Amino acid sequence: MKVVGTNPYGTAALWQAPSHVERALYQAKLRGDWPAYFDVLAASDLFMMQSRKDVDERPRSTVFHPYWNPQLRAQCLAVYTAGMLPPPVADPVYCAYELDWFAQTWNERDPQWLVVNPGSPCEGVLPTGPEARALWRRHAAGVESVGLEGGRVHTLSVGGPLRGPVAFGLACGAHIAVTNGRFWNSLAYHGIGYKLEKQTLKEWWGVTSRADWLSAQERLLDADMVSGVWEFVLGLRRQMARDFAGPVGLDHWREAAAHVIRAGAEEAAQPVLTPDGVTQGRPRAAAEIDGQIAGVQRLIGRIARYESRFRADGLLPEQGYVRSAEAWDYGRASGMARWGLAAGYCTLAETESAVLRAGRLVKANYDSWQDFSAAYILGRCLHFDEEQFGKWYASALTTHRALTTDPSSPWLNLPWE
Repeated sequence: MKVVGTNPYGTAALWQAPSHVERALYQAKLRGDWPAYFDVLAASDLFMMQSRKDVDERPRSTVFHPYWNPQLRAQCLAVYTAGMLPPPVADPVYCAYELDWFAQTWNERDPQWLVVNPGSPCEGVLPTGPEARALWRRHAAGVESVGLEGGRVHTLSVGGPLRGPVAFGLACGAHIAVTNGRFWNSLAYHGIGYKLEKQTLKEWWGVTSRADWLSAQERLLDADMVSGVWEFVLGLRRQMARDFAGPVGLDHWREAAAHVIRAGAEEAAQPVLTPDGVTQGRPRAAAEIDGQIAGVQRLIGRIARYESRFRADGLLPEQGYVRSAEAWDYGRASGMARWGLAAGYCTLAETESAVLRAGRLVKANYDSWQDFSAAYILGRCLHFDEEQFGKWYASALTTHRALTTDPSSPWLNLPWE
């Protein structure tokens, strides 16, 4: 099989690849190691330009949009690895596919050439005949998973901010990016491609329109999705710690919560004088109040047990505790800003604005990346884990350790001040 390799920059030219994927393609190409080149391709998402109207109206079908290559004097189909994508626009959009998918889908009426990252130093011009597609399938057969590996820090060396307020705001969403195997600093975000990003927002968030996205984005930035009950018990302990200038015992915390709830119920039962006259209070049954107290005290126990595990695993320092779980919303707000862009619900400018707001809120409410991370993980676990310390906790712990130890992590390179 013949593979055409072109490099308009010259083989001796220095080129900074956007990510390790393009760097691996470039190095394999320079060595003439096309088996290695295909191994990288088979393990990578390959993004193809699509008409937004076509994708929205026929999501189960895919239309090729070939272009004329004057050097080859033939029709070619362009695909891009994640680091080589242009910034998202309203139309066209980019959807992600796998090399194996192309091998199975291609037919003799399709273009003669598949061009990977056209015009770049890591460009590959690949023939698409039966022999070539059989080779693609052989390389794909040895791949366990396609896409960037989850649980590792992936950084765009080119095309993503590495310093400054925007980078800080993006780093607030790094828990999500690292867990899902995405570039933490990709502001011009395509994620897993337009089609799948839309599907994911619908399934996980019920977001199916720009209005839905705007509502979800604002609620997250207002920390309106975090449970008010969580914030009540955490805020109560925070106040007690300030008042008593020291750690708050578990029994003391529980008793204080019961006292506040009973006092609030008594106050709500009293008549209130308003400009419109006297408004009668709303007394509550004793059983209802007791049930609320029992639920809050169970929650306090859950939080205390999570924090004990956090200290054992290095998420919290000795005697450390979580002051607020609002980090759970702020981190997701940074993620939502990018998801909305990838799904076509907002502009790049709107994404940047939301990311900046998330960064400001995190910096105003937390003292360090460690402080923020523990709060984020507590919110995640209270929402998903049900005190099983299962995959939701394990994946968050893996991500935390990557972000606090990997030399390329934004948490080690972006100052908090």
